[in-house]
Amino acid sequence: MSVPSTSDVSRTLDLERNDSGQFLRNHTVQNFSWQGLTVTVKDRETKKQRDLLNGISGDVQGGELVALMGPSGCGKTTLLNVLARRAVSSGAKVYGETYVNDTQIDSRTFQQVTSYVEQEDALIGSLTVQETLKFAADLSLPSTVSKRERMDRIRTLLEAFGIQKQANTLVGTPIRKGISGGQKRRVSVASQLITNPSILFLDEPTSGLDSTASYEVISYVKELAQANNLIIIASIHQPSTTTFQLFDKLLLLSAGQTCYFGPIPAVEGYFGGIGYPIAANTNPAEFLLDIVSSDFNHSKELAVDRVSAIQSAWEDSGEANAVSRQVSERVSSAEKPAKKDSMGQRARASTLAVTSALLHRSFIKSYRDVVAYGIRIVMYLGLAIMMGTVWLRLHPSQEYIQPFINAIFFGSAFMSFMAVAYVPAFLEDRATFTKERANGLYGATPFIVSNFLIGLPFLFAISLLFSIVSYWLSNFQPTAEAFFTWMMWLFLDLVCAESLVVLVTSIFPNFVISLAIVAFANGLWMSVGGFLVPPTILNPFWKYVFHYINYQAYVFQGMMVNEFAQRNYSCGTGCHCMYDTELADQCLIKGTGVLELYGYPTGRTGKWVGILVGIIAVYRLLGWIALYVRKT
Repeated sequence: MSVPSTSDVSRTLDLERNDSGQFLRNHTVQNFSWQGLTVTVKDRETKKQRDLLNGISGDVQGGELVALMGPSGCGKTTLLNVLARRAVSSGAKVYGETYVNDTQIDSRTFQQVTSYVEQEDALIGSLTVQETLKFAADLSLPSTVSKRERMDRIRTLLEAFGIQKQANTLVGTPIRKGISGGQKRRVSVASQLITNPSILFLDEPTSGLDSTASYEVISYVKELAQANNLIIIASIHQPSTTTFQLFDKLLLLSAGQTCYFGPIPAVEGYFGGIGYPIAANTNPAEFLLDIVSSDFNHSKELAVDRVSAIQSAWEDSGEANAVSRQVSERVSSAEKPAKKDSMGQRARASTLAVTSALLHRSFIKSYRDVVAYGIRIVMYLGLAIMMGTVWLRLHPSQEYIQPFINAIFFGSAFMSFMAVAYVPAFLEDRATFTKERANGLYGATPFIVSNFLIGLPFLFAISLLFSIVSYWLSNFQPTAEAFFTWMMWLFLDLVCAESLVVLVTSIFPNFVISLAIVAFANGLWMSVGGFLVPPTILNPFWKYVFHYINYQAYVFQGMMVNEFAQRNYSCGTGCHCMYDTELADQCLIKGTGVLELYGYPTGRTGKWVGILVGIIAVYRLLGWIALYVRKT
């Protein structure tokens, strides 16, 4: 596939409008520089401070494409995160300064003019390529940008990146093949260009791609940088010779220190001048990585000495002094931080628009992603069939009272327990949210609200399907009112359970940990919910600490009241009633007698519903706080 012409690419960001016509170009960033960047952490073994980065300086002009290279563990990703003002290692201390247009700007303003493309594509596999760009636009562009202008911009990006033929192709899921790896990387970059950044950070944009696909991706990126005066900094590992030559500048790191920073054409002359000439017909990128690496060398001591000599040579070189002097001269006159409007901040989409876009995107995902939703529906239906056939056609007589109670417990507790299946789906959504928030698209509020709203129809459908299958098979109280009351309790049970999943996975975004905690919590709720040990004899500690905040307890007692409050049960042959009620002389057991044994009053349905709604609200609020506070 050929690289698009400069005129095609220049149209990618060429949608300038006046104030009433909306989308403004953002070409105010002419240079980006950094000085003395140092990152230190405490070593776990020695307990002493050690440097991840040490005194890194550099300067990039508009339209330049910079390669950030070095052996594994040299600090490439750390430096990229520091430059992009993202979180680095836990407990790390960051020193040094970064400057945009020779001035320091606050992080909020900086976020307005930059975008970051993760090493792992932040793409939703169940969306098409065009839908991916559409939602990127909806989540970032203000409402003043018309639908037609958005579609024009999307179409231009598709053409500029050579993926217009794949516009209606799914990105790809584990069970549905989509676009290729190289095309995914182009879609990732294109989705970030929707916001019209002036500085673009790329973390390993060619990771997992062959040399041809890598060349294509970097070619597109270079054309965009030149045509639109973008500053692009990309960490890259062992590019081919042709791909390496596409970059304008190279920042070479080893053990957190600079080995070289400057133009690509000057690389050969510089390293030849310090005693490391690059042989003819040799990939310069491979050669450079080899001489600055000390991890996989037969003589490690010699390798360490060589790397140290290269670092010292750079520190003493005229090139390093020129970079430091250039940055210092530029920023010496900058006494005040740049004003926000001088950076050409772009307007963002409103919270309502973002929430609406997230709802729409989640809806599409919900009916296309069989793994995330289809399997769960089948699982719940299987559970309903099992329950309905195990507790099949129970009769309103005393020997079936306990099976009725068992069925109520199973229907409420295990439906709640099976909400653990929501953990991987929410973790995937959370990962997407984390990446999109880091690029300044939206915060925790739209995510939590849209996640809650999109789940309600799905949970209602599960409650309805489960109830239709299991309720009538088990022969619970055969009235429409009782059926819909049962379904209401089941629905609230599922909403509570998934709200618990949201809370736990917001705090612990790890599959194994969150799954274990959610499973443990459900086991705890089952134990103190009132079935295994009635509340009247439950240990006071468990009763007052956990029982009253246990949503399963309110669901269980609500279902118990629904079944037994208005129903009588025959005492059978001989009229030996298991429960002594006022209907004993009629050889009947009044259902309220069963409720009295458990200590469940009637007439409190509204109160219990209110408590469940409160539990849901608290779980979601705590989940929101966890996401708001935790940035990774």
